[in-house]
Amino acid sequence: MAKLVLIRHGQSEWNALNLFNGWVDTKLSDKGVTQAKEAGELLAAEGIQFDQAYTSVLTRAITTLHFALEEAGQLFIPEAKSWRLNERHYGALQGQNKAEAAEKWGDEQVHIWRRSYDVLPPLLDSYEETVEVQGTTYPAFDRRYADVPKGELPLGENLKITLERVLPFWESDISKDLKAGKNVVIAAHGNSLRALAKHLEHISDDDILNLEIANGQPLVYDLDNNLEVVSKKTLSK
Repeated sequence: MAKLVLIRHGQSEWNALNLFNGWVDTKLSDKGVTQAKEAGELLAAEGIQFDQAYTSVLTRAITTLHFALEEAGQLFIPEAKSWRLNERHYGALQGQNKAEAAEKWGDEQVHIWRRSYDVLPPLLDSYEETVEVQGTTYPAFDRRYADVPKGELPLGENLKITLERVLPFWESDISKDLKAGKNVVIAAHGNSLRALAKHLEHISDDDILNLEIANGQPLVYDLDNNLEVVSKKTLSK
């Protein structure tokens, strides 16, 4: 039996400003740093010994992983990063204030874009389009995506497409470690982790809308040899 722990990154600077974040590379807020460290304290109290860590290529997830592992006394474990664990790409909504978007398009439409399984948000017009808000610019092609085929980078995603993007990395890397009996921790994002939870727990397209994963509260799965969930619990203070 192996353990899999999912940690949603701590609050980001754009979370605090109520902005659509997506693939824009923002940092943790002060509250987010505290949440990440508290996640590590919870893991230390739980006594889980990890063999492998995974995270996205976005700073808020990477630093959450490092703060958590440091507090848990396990900063030394192997770590791998993949763009496939990135947050859902919010397309043309990235950088917009959520309240202002609701005023522009209506609460119901924005709710559908945010929570539905298979409805796409407004898409970027091209891969070269940028978002500049609060001094942060996101170009679709920067160094972290240099080796990704252009057709695989999104102009916007729903949860369904996010799951389709995450699963190849799950199959090629993460699941192999778990089947080998390794304990794995993944620090990533609300929607990439919801996608993984949907896959693991066989959650329906309708029911996944109700799943929330809180910032900095580790979700612990015990998995059998077939990677079926034996038990699940959320760690919190």
